Amino acid sequence: MRQISERAHIMPAKTPLTDKLREPLKFTTELKGFPLQFESTWGIFSPREVDEGSRLLLDHIEVDKTANCFDLGCGYGVLGITLAKMAPEGTTIMADKDFVAVDYANKNAKTNRATNAKAILSNGLEQLTDEKFDVIVSNIPAKVGNEMLTLFLHDALEHLNPGGRFYVVTINGLRQFMKRNFNEVFGNYKKHKQGKNYTVASAIKLP
Repeated sequence: MRQISERAHIMPAKTPLTDKLREPLKFTTELKGFPLQFESTWGIFSPREVDEGSRLLLDHIEVDKTANCFDLGCGYGVLGITLAKMAPEGTTIMADKDFVAVDYANKNAKTNRATNAKAILSNGLEQLTDEKFDVIVSNIPAKVGNEMLTLFLHDALEHLNPGGRFYVVTINGLRQFMKRNFNEVFGNYKKHKQGKNYTVASAIKLP
């Protein structure tokens, strides 16, 4: 019997439906008074519109125009790009562990002329070195796990300037965990808003 030495390369299936699903998803919106355009794809969180949690978080963020910001788990860049617009004299770094999300975040930063923003591939804050920020934000996934949440809190504290603030939005089921751990790690906690599904909270790095 003839032996096949190499496995045949299998091409992705191509049909009108699959071709359509592979096309980038595009939408326009307004965040914090800025008209913005976003491009995303299936497999990234909330690809067709800005999710409820991110909008709630942005409603309660205060950012100085010179602030250096970090978007933890940026997806395609909704929070980070908005922060870059709010702080045009600072720099904003966005990070995600999904390389597809990072690609889209950088594309969206360019589309929206957020020249002070860039996205990097990082699991949490692990790829940072000595960078310091005035504001860190995160729309924390519901299933991220307590261990990663603990790492996020300790790493955020390390990378904040004194007086800097870490803002998070979580599902309401995580609000007590965040309250307890913000108090343990930062020594303080502030609940900005508890909506029907999400809670926005923050902690400040004390001098």
